[in-house]
Order: sequence, then structure tokens, then C-alpha cells
Amino acid sequence: MEILVTGATGFLAHSLIPALQDRGHSVRGLVLPTEDATWLRKQSVTVYTGDVTKPSTLGEPMRGAEAVVHMAALMATWAPMHVHYAVHVAGTENVCQAALEAGVQRFVHLSSAITYTPGQGRPIREDDPQVPLHEPHAVTKAQGDKLVQRMITVNRLPAVIIRPEAMFGPYDRINFRRLADRMRAGKGIIIGSGRNAVPFVYVTDVVQGLVLALEHPSAVGQAYNITNDDTMTAEEFLTAIAEEVRGKPPRIHVPYRTMYAAATVAEWVASITKRQPIATRHGVQMFGSHNPLSIEKARRELGYAPQVPLREGIRLAGVWYRTNVLGSEDAAPAARV
Repeated sequence: MEILVTGATGFLAHSLIPALQDRGHSVRGLVLPTEDATWLRKQSVTVYTGDVTKPSTLGEPMRGAEAVVHMAALMATWAPMHVHYAVHVAGTENVCQAALEAGVQRFVHLSSAITYTPGQGRPIREDDPQVPLHEPHAVTKAQGDKLVQRMITVNRLPAVIIRPEAMFGPYDRINFRRLADRMRAGKGIIIGSGRNAVPFVYVTDVVQGLVLALEHPSAVGQAYNITNDDTMTAEEFLTAIAEEVRGKPPRIHVPYRTMYAAATVAEWVASITKRQPIATRHGVQMFGSHNPLSIEKARRELGYAPQVPLREGIRLAGVWYRTNVLGSEDAAPAARV
């Protein structure tokens, strides 16, 4: 197929685009005017400059595309609601409408597990409520997800929705790098007991889910959770990262309620100062609570099966971090104790 990928300079695209090309697909990428597309051109990707918030820039890159993988998202996760809305809701509608007008045969929308209502008390299924934590990123991602659902029903958009948990891996400068930097600085903490499972999935398993959504004949009209059911506790996860980057494993435990209250205050201060909060409620939930996803539907209907255990994923991400962030094998990971 001829596939248009939005968000083509992002972390996930570095793994998705080569995988699509290996399967014989031709890829074109939508990039912002300010983004560096050098690696895409080296990868033989046809580059189009555009912006999902500007419908007039979408017609040309969409023309002739047989499929779309819509991954464009706001990377500045702490920004005003209207900024998030412009990308995750209005921007998603623009891309969906352009795809309909171009006669695209398959549309894959990258949503997120943060769209769900946390604290279900059991593995969250695709038909569970989507009333997320009230903060701009989660709220607008949920609104964008629901918009695609409506367009599937009302406009017959041939779409599939993929809802992964938090991704990590090579080129990840948001999740893994921040955690690795913190472990190296000796600033890691454990929220609560640390025995809760963390909501992470290695990037190539998400790629597997996206490829299945693109190619499986029965996927249209459906939503699928994508994660790894080979779980690690928060303490195990952070300790493993520390081992791989020669950092300091966290030892200090902070009560969940105390940390959640502190994050609430930090967000309030950030809303006044317009600066990134030092902690967020979403981050506290991610590392201090247990909100597992069910991947039974993806297993049953798509044949999805996670391939990379989380500990192996941390090792692979650690190699990338030591080489590309530290600048050398600074070197081998610390001996396990």
C-alpha cells in the first residue's frame, strides 16, 4: 500500500516506518515546517510539509494514499487545553476528513490508554468508560478517540483505533530518557509500595499492533488495546533502568496520597507560572497505581502477541541511551545485585 504517516518525525515513527517498508509498503510522511526530515529522506520516505491543524495543507499529501496512520500528537504534554484540542481533536478531524475525501481504504488512529477511566479494579477492556483524568492531554486524547468512533459510525470512515500503554525504546526522549536521566542523577523515588505493575510496552510491540490494524481484513471499525502482559513492578522497572544506565536505584518511598496531593499543587502552580510542573497526577498514577489493560481482544481478533519482555526492552533502550545520549558506552551497565 501507499501509506501516509502523520507525526513522521516522532519516536514511534522511527520503528514503524522501517517496519512498513520491510513489508513492501511505500511510505510518505507528514512533517511540520519546523521539523528536521533528514532521516526520513535517507529512509526513502516521500516527505510532505503540512500541519494537521491546517486543513489546506493535507490535500496534497493525502492524494493517492491508500492508507493513513495518524500519529501526530502534541509532545509538550503540559500546555493549555486549547492547544491540545487544536491537535488532538480538531487536527484529528481534519485528517479524517481529508482521508474521506481522498478515498483512503484504511485509517489507523493512534489513541492511548490514558483515555480510559482509571481505577476499574480489573483489566480495562475496549468497551470500558473513557472518562480520563481531567488534564488537557488525557481529556483531548479521549475526545479525539471518540471523534474517530463517531466518524466510523456516521461517515463510514474505514478506521481502526489503537490504544497502547506508555511506549518506550530507542529514540524515546520522553519516557525512557527522562527516567534514565533521573536514575543517573540519583533522584528516583518509589511511589507507594512499588509493587504495582507499571503501564509500559516496548515500541516494537506497538508497531506490531499498528501493522495488524493496517492489514487485518476484519479490523475496520474496531478499537484495540496494545500492551505487554509480561508485567514488571514499578520498583523492578526503575531499578532495571538504573542498572542499564549506571544510575542509582530508587530507595525512598513516598506515600501515594502524599505524592498525588503534591502533584495537584504542582499543577496548580504551573497553571499560574506557565511552566512545566515538577510532578503531575498522571505521572503519580502511572507509577503509583495499578490500571492494567486487557489485550484479549487484540489477541483473539488480530493475532497480536507481545514479543519483547519489558526487561529486554529496558536493555535495548539502555544501549540506545548509552550510545546516543551519553555519547559512548559510558559504558557497560552496572552489575546486577
